[in-house]
Amino acid sequence: MMLARAIHFDESDMNVFHSPARTGEWCISGGFEFSNWSEGDLTGKARQAFSNGWLGVETFGRVTFVAVTQIEPAEFEALKVAVAEHFVQMYGAPSVGDALQVAEDEVLHMVELCDNQDPNTLLSVARELTDAGVKESFRMIEPRDAGLDQFAIHGSLDDEPHSH
Repeated sequence: MMLARAIHFDESDMNVFHSPARTGEWCISGGFEFSNWSEGDLTGKARQAFSNGWLGVETFGRVTFVAVTQIEPAEFEALKVAVAEHFVQMYGAPSVGDALQVAEDEVLHMVELCDNQDPNTLLSVARELTDAGVKESFRMIEPRDAGLDQFAIHGSLDDEPHSH
């Protein structure tokens, strides 16, 4: 079974989200957080979280990109419970048991997104408010072998200082 973990290419998520996800934590879409939002809620860092943030299931912070990888059955079960506990703590679900099926549905939605993707495929999410509610779309970026031409090389082999 495949799922996705938070990945950071730079420090930008630390600046654009109120609470950034930790690198390596399992993530789900987390679109449920915005189910009762209106245009008035979409300002500043909240807008960024709404627009393209995945939800980390350890910190419940947001991240821009996730990478597909294998998840073990025990980790999957623990994620369901963590999401159910989040529903109790943040959204007033009556109990973890009552929230467990909805939590499992959220995690399985992410499994479906990752299904048939190669390991290390990057995923991004884009959301918009519509009259019918929140619309999510997803983009898959396939992994490629890194070559030297993909890296910027700065510097000089000269001993002379250069002015720019």
